[in-house]
Amino acid sequence: MREATERETRLLDAAVVTGGLGPKHSQPHREYHNLMHVEDVLLRIEELQPPSEHELALALAAWFHDAVYQPGQDDNEDRSAYVAYDALEQVGADPELIHEVVRLVRLTASHEPDDDDVAGAVLCDADLAILAAKPERYAHYATAIRQEYVHVPEAEFRAGRVKVLRRFLQRPSIYRTAHAREHWEAKARANMSDEIEALES
Repeated sequence: MREATERETRLLDAAVVTGGLGPKHSQPHREYHNLMHVEDVLLRIEELQPPSEHELALALAAWFHDAVYQPGQDDNEDRSAYVAYDALEQVGADPELIHEVVRLVRLTASHEPDDDDVAGAVLCDADLAILAAKPERYAHYATAIRQEYVHVPEAEFRAGRVKVLRRFLQRPSIYRTAHAREHWEAKARANMSDEIEALES
């Protein structure tokens, strides 16, 4: 990936501060959806090597996609998109960039970009890269998700989690980029299948 320009770096830093993203991602209920997750998504975006024209929007979307995270709520992405819109407008971002970041943030609700959506594919794959982690790290991730849903009774959580995992496994491909399909797909399917087995045992 190319080096970000000084203007892009200033814009990104200003948006993160204006959006209050440091404190937001440090909320005590975030066992997984925290600053470490943001860092990991940014690293995975870099690994996927998107075209340079998408890099700034993707970096901003990585920071903002979980700006609002309340486990069990179905409007987190829409509310996060609003935080992104408001912060980027305040720091004077180009309207076209604002529109793209908002679009990308909302896309993480479904992780189903269109076939020709290059930036959407990169962000969604980066956000789901944890599914292909080494077994020990995947186990830590699964435990963190359970802790975020500590308010949900065990049987209800297990049923809901299995439903989510099976929905991913039923897709023709979990990932949309060629790199992720080649390097992550099989690992992700193995991890999720193992988790389902554990949850149903």
